[in-house]
Amino acid sequence: MATQEEILDSIANLSVLELSELLKAFEDKFGVTAAAPAAVAVAGPAGGGAAADAAEEQDEFDVILTAAGEKKINVIKEVRSLTNLGLKEAKELVDGAPSPILEKASKDDANKAKEALEAAGASVELK
Repeated sequence: MATQEEILDSIANLSVLELSELLKAFEDKFGVTAAAPAAVAVAGPAGGGAAADAAEEQDEFDVILTAAGEKKINVIKEVRSLTNLGLKEAKELVDGAPSPILEKASKDDANKAKEALEAAGASVELK
């Protein structure tokens, strides 16, 4: 049996596409669903006042593609330009919406990405 370190080393050598396929196979085999990384980042400390303060001071944003819209090709092109992904990986990301496009981006970069994706016809939200 392989050790955890050997498994992690093998996973580290996978392409984004291979990793996506592995994730789908894992979900199918074990009947689980992987949570988006943005969901973990959004979970804040308990307590209304502290959470409200954290939201005001937020300086890192996740750009989440919620829907591709009618002009999917334009959205795929925009995702490619924002992420430097290949065509197939960008298409899978768009087809798998809701999907995180950028994570921990600055406010300006997140707003520019949101505007560009919305101009291409996508629905986007910032978290």
